[in-house]
Amino acid sequence: MPETTTPLDPRRWKALIFIALAQLMVVLDATIVNIALPSAQTDLGISDGNRQWVITAYALAFGGLLLFGGRVSDLWGRKRTFVTGLIGFAAASAFGGAAVNTGMLLAARALQGVFGALLAPAALSLLAVMFTEAKERAKAFGIFGAIAGGGGAVGLILGGVFTEYLNWRWTFFVNIPFAVVAAAGAFAVIREPAESRNPSKLDVPGVILATLGLVSLVYAFTRAESDGWAAGATIGLFIAAAVLLIAFAVVESRVKAPLLPLRVVTDRNRGGVYASLGLAAIAMFGLFLFLTYYLQVTRGYTPVNTGLAFLPMIATMIAGSTQIGARLMTRVPARWLMGPGFLLATIGMVLLTRIDLNTSYATGILPALLLMGLGMGTAFMPAMSLATHGVQPRDAGVASAMVNTSQQVGGAIGTALLNTIAASATTAYATSHAAGVATKEAQQLLMFESAVHGYTTAIWWAAGILALAAAIAVVFVSAGRPGGAVTGGGQAAEDAVPVMAH
Repeated sequence: MPETTTPLDPRRWKALIFIALAQLMVVLDATIVNIALPSAQTDLGISDGNRQWVITAYALAFGGLLLFGGRVSDLWGRKRTFVTGLIGFAAASAFGGAAVNTGMLLAARALQGVFGALLAPAALSLLAVMFTEAKERAKAFGIFGAIAGGGGAVGLILGGVFTEYLNWRWTFFVNIPFAVVAAAGAFAVIREPAESRNPSKLDVPGVILATLGLVSLVYAFTRAESDGWAAGATIGLFIAAAVLLIAFAVVESRVKAPLLPLRVVTDRNRGGVYASLGLAAIAMFGLFLFLTYYLQVTRGYTPVNTGLAFLPMIATMIAGSTQIGARLMTRVPARWLMGPGFLLATIGMVLLTRIDLNTSYATGILPALLLMGLGMGTAFMPAMSLATHGVQPRDAGVASAMVNTSQQVGGAIGTALLNTIAASATTAYATSHAAGVATKEAQQLLMFESAVHGYTTAIWWAAGILALAAAIAVVFVSAGRPGGAVTGGGQAAEDAVPVMAH
């Protein structure tokens, strides 16, 4: 690709504000509903069997359609896709806030996922093509990364405040002002470079195979949670997912304009980044869920206090992202930020395996959260920068979408997988300790002890998965400093774009 010098957009920093605002909305929506779910379940009469679908409907639509959304933004124009995604997301949120029954709420969550899948890759790839100077880019993506990384915990806090003081419906309505402000701002200040568009046709077979394959994979883990790993439906879904995704890879290697050009994922560095980010998402999403239940159910925290308990983790995540990751990623090889970062977060997780019924927040939970935030923030910045390192601008949308896909699919899998492990460990502990438990108080105590045993077992698994992410980062990520000068073959440094998603 010939080197070109595109003049810097004078309004790029204003654009960053609105793009980051949209990303914050999408990210916090993944967790804000978690805390509001018990209230919504009671209000709408949602059955215990269906309540998980309020979370899963969003994850399935979002994770399954992200690659499609990434390619649409490359073909149709990122600004147009971004604004369309915002307006659709606001409409779906209004529909969810007005829900009068289970079906209406689940439909709204699925629609939020569909428009989120358009919005998220468009936001990331807009930044990829607007910030073309290495130091500015590191600063811009440090800010964007901190906002996106902390968005999940911000969702927990807002979810707690709305549920406790207003009504669960506000966890949906809050998206409308976010979306309106971001859409109006984007319309006014974003100017997308014309040469970054990809004019090729949409790969329809690829869209169908990728979407069905990813949905089958996430749904298989969800069914394993409810039906068990050996159930016919669970095994059938895993087989279907494998067949569909293999067929997708075959189709992509043969069509002229693939949905996911295999060159994007077969690069050793990007492959290592996507794998390590997916594993980190499996560990972190599951952990958020267990810690929320532990604090609210076992320790009796209010929804607001539960959200506030996560604040120190956001603070160290922002510090790790902006003060360590963004500052060092132009000087230190990415593997030596990603590997130690994930390892530091693993140590934090191991500390959490020691929780019991009376663990002090200050001495037992806070140190673990601080380490996890610092480690994940440090690892994420160089990881995101490498996710689109050396990618041609016309593939920026789909490369950005792969970051989102690995994290969203990883998060959905992590929630289901670790929940299954926790539930099995809880049942086994309760059964083995049931002898001689006669009084109601003793039974209640055993129930709490069994639940905590389930959480700690799952957290051990999460720590192991995160350690594997660290190992993959060190072994497979071999590129040097991803913010640097022109790379081989005339590939300009503007292709080495750091991107952050949740």
